Amino acid sequence: MKKLLLTATLLSCAFGFAQHGLDKDVANIEDKVIEWRRDFHQNPELSNREFKTAEKIAAHLKSLGMEVQTGIAHTGVVGILKGKKPGKVLALRADIDGLPVPERADLPFKSTAKGEFNGAEVPVMHACGHDTHIAILMGVAEIMSKNTDKIKGTIKFIFQPAEEGAPEGEEGGAKMMIKEGVLKNPDVDAIFGLHIGSGQPVNTIAYKSGGIMAAAQRFEINVKGKQTHGSTPWTGIDPIMASVKIIDGLQTLISRESALTNEAVVISVGKITSGVRNNIIPETAQIVGTIRTLDYDMQKHINDRMKEMVSAIAKAYRAEATVDISEGSAITFNNIELTKQMLPSLEKAAGKERVIEISAITGAEDFSFYQLEVPGMFFFLGGMTPGNTESFPHHTPDFFIDESGMLLGVKTFIQLSLDYLNN
Repeated sequence: MKKLLLTATLLSCAFGFAQHGLDKDVANIEDKVIEWRRDFHQNPELSNREFKTAEKIAAHLKSLGMEVQTGIAHTGVVGILKGKKPGKVLALRADIDGLPVPERADLPFKSTAKGEFNGAEVPVMHACGHDTHIAILMGVAEIMSKNTDKIKGTIKFIFQPAEEGAPEGEEGGAKMMIKEGVLKNPDVDAIFGLHIGSGQPVNTIAYKSGGIMAAAQRFEINVKGKQTHGSTPWTGIDPIMASVKIIDGLQTLISRESALTNEAVVISVGKITSGVRNNIIPETAQIVGTIRTLDYDMQKHINDRMKEMVSAIAKAYRAEATVDISEGSAITFNNIELTKQMLPSLEKAAGKERVIEISAITGAEDFSFYQLEVPGMFFFLGGMTPGNTESFPHHTPDFFIDESGMLLGVKTFIQLSLDYLNN
């Protein structure tokens, strides 16, 4: 009954979609999409190691008669679908990697997979919903491949590895796919992407024109002191104490130096490493964390001040410290004109009352690199069960997605594709 009601709701809220004659195709794809998602969820693979995932995707696209490219950015897969009429080239993107997270959710398709991360064996889970992204785009590919007479132009289906970041010492993700020509031959005119959200109600779409997600940077601070016995700290230089003061000082860059009424800024420390036992003051300490910014001027200020502050604080405690800041993702910036143009398509797919304009968030996405090359739009798809009062964040063991929201993802991608290409 729930499935019938959901299908009826989705079909009734968009005359614009029905006019393309694809409403039955969309309704009939749901079981397949859910089956694919469960398979990927039960068999996740880490970044740049998505070998079996890529094989399954490529096999599906080939079965649809598409031109298929594999091995892009290690394990990326691209399907090229040409319409019956000439026109623009549109790209649709899904990310495919899992995370080194153990799954606690009690599901019949729960992941028990293992992988290697930074030299250690770790549990692997689709703790960010990339399994749903793959299945949704595979569903879109199947429907569109049967309806090439309705496509004016070409659609590139991009299945991208390593969105969560390549392993240390490796390249990967969107940046590498672009470097290896994913937006060329044929040249892409625009790109759309989505991300499912565990805290957003199913059958809703959230969007924002302009900056929607933050730029992400990784920082590493190495503090050097002087090792000594823990009973006589005055005979050494304590890098742990200096590190504590550095971490405390960094937060004043947010609370006292950032115009938070303009845009959000975040500095978070995720890892501290130092020492070997309780009665030895060590020689070194390492602090690793992330910087999230939604404005490049604010980002530059934070970067410059970190380099000044860290060495100064360390010196005050007789230690030495260096800071290394490396680039992660750029600001995910939705092209303003493209977003304005496609907003009616979002509303036709979901129903106007289910399309919500949001404020920017401090999560990051390497979809941003595609947007530096071509106009792009990124939006969020609801994945939280209606009536739930609690949801579990992404990247956590209890992360959970309500599968009934996935069909709207299929529908929205199709609506956007047909409207963009045929207009």
